[in-house]
Amino acid sequence: MKLLLIEDERRLSDALSHILRKNGYAVDTALDGETGLDMAATGIYDILILDWMLPIRDGVSVLKEFRGLGFDTPVIFLTAKDSTKDRVEGLDAGADDYLVKPFSSDELMARLRALARRQTKLLTSEKLEAAGWILDPLRCEVTKDNEVIKLTTKEALLLELLMRNYGLVISKERIWEKVWGFQTTIDIANVDLYIHYLRRKLNTSFIKTVRGIGYYLRSEGHVS
Repeated sequence: MKLLLIEDERRLSDALSHILRKNGYAVDTALDGETGLDMAATGIYDILILDWMLPIRDGVSVLKEFRGLGFDTPVIFLTAKDSTKDRVEGLDAGADDYLVKPFSSDELMARLRALARRQTKLLTSEKLEAAGWILDPLRCEVTKDNEVIKLTTKEALLLELLMRNYGLVISKERIWEKVWGFQTTIDIANVDLYIHYLRRKLNTSFIKTVRGIGYYLRSEGHVS
């Protein structure tokens, strides 16, 4: 799962990032509320871990605006504020969970697993269909005419992004950010490589190219 950690204490941010990656999560970080909101609003994250006291804008205002944009991504607050009033304010702002500092890494991992299970249950039955292809993102499988094709996780994420935006051109930069994340060390040229992998696996021409810009989906019989 891809997480966004918005925490201004750099030592804590670095320590948590290390623990999260060690436990199998992909993690991006932001050190202030404004940057964190901009990153969160890309919609590429499965869970947000949000500090309350942040530079530029605090966690509550970040969360309220994030929810106001229509995102239902699970959010867990990390904060030294431990009064009942503070907890109520955080949850009313749209948080799904609330963890008071100092906390143990084991407890954070347990709460993240609980949120992840909740997300999985919500997405289990969600399948996408476009141009006769049916994608099951969780199983990383795509089907057409009763033929089931297995995809890698990255291929499934890429195809999901294209199918959700059927007919719309998605820039290489947006694909790169969505599939690999802002702080990845993977070169953007991998977008072209994975498009090639998808085309070869699906043996189809419904992934179209807009040279120098990006990619989009059209039915195989469509003439651009």
